[in-house]
Amino acid sequence: MDDLSKFIRTIPDYPKPGIMFKDITPLLGNAPVFNAVIEVYANHYKDASVDVIAGPEARGFIFASALAYRMGAAFAPIRKKGKLPYDIYQVTYDLEYGEDTLTIHQDAFPKGSRVLLCDDLLATGGTLAASIELVQKLDGDIVGAALLIELSELNGREKIGNIPIFSIFEF
Repeated sequence: MDDLSKFIRTIPDYPKPGIMFKDITPLLGNAPVFNAVIEVYANHYKDASVDVIAGPEARGFIFASALAYRMGAAFAPIRKKGKLPYDIYQVTYDLEYGEDTLTIHQDAFPKGSRVLLCDDLLATGGTLAASIELVQKLDGDIVGAALLIELSELNGREKIGNIPIFSIFEF
C-alpha cells in the first residue's frame, strides 16, 4: 500500500491556538487503509503472546478493540472519570492542552495478564503514562505500547520509562 500518512491531515489551532491536531478520520474512513494499520500492529506483535489489549478513550478504543479482535485477545477499556460503573482505579495526568483523569475497572483483566496498550497518539506522554500506571495497579505485565502517531518534538517517550513503544507514524 502507498504511504498511509497521506490519510492523516493536520488541522492547525485545534482545539486551541498553537495545537496542530492530527485528524485520523480520513484513515478510519478508508477500509483498506484502516485494515492495513491493524495488520501492521498485528504483525509487529504476533510473537508477543498478548492476552489483553487496553486502550484509552476515545480514539484508542478504535484501534485497541480492532486489534484485540484481530489478535484474539481481550479488550480492556480505559475511560475518563465518571464513565465506568464498577470499582475502579484512577490516575489524573497532564495532557497537551489540559488535565484529565483516566479510570479502569479493578477487574478489567486477571493479575499477570500480558497487556498491550494501544492508542492513536503519543504527544506529551500523559495519557500513555496514566494508562501504564493503571495497568500496573492491576498487576498487568505490559508488553508494549502500540501507537498510530508519535509527535516526537513533544518528547512523550520521556514519561514512559522502559516500556517498548511502536509507532507507525512519527511527526
